[in-house]
Amino acid sequence: MENNEKIVYVITNGKNNPEKAIIPFVLANGALAMDIDVSIILQSEGVMLAKKGYADDIKHEGFDPLKKLIDDYLSSGKKLLLCGPCVKARKIENDLIENAVIVGAAKVAQEALSAKAVFTY
Repeated sequence: MENNEKIVYVITNGKNNPEKAIIPFVLANGALAMDIDVSIILQSEGVMLAKKGYADDIKHEGFDPLKKLIDDYLSSGKKLLLCGPCVKARKIENDLIENAVIVGAAKVAQEALSAKAVFTY
């Protein structure tokens, strides 16, 4: 039986709050293991997580390193959806990891409307 449930995680933190950057990836990977559809949207400082090398040293006690969690998420075939203006403001559009996709407001709205739950960290 196909699972039609979906959860969207919006991440607005990076090195400024490693715990809040890590937890949504833990939850998203757990949901994927349960065959639940997941989207991760990076906004404000969260877009920095998609900059090459930025997340490599982010850790928080009790959790896997963020780099591993991001790699696990992306290896499931998912993409990171990035706020276009947020990326542009940080001038990182040419330095993004693979499977990071810049999106606009309409895509964010579409993702939220298609989900049973949206969590923001």
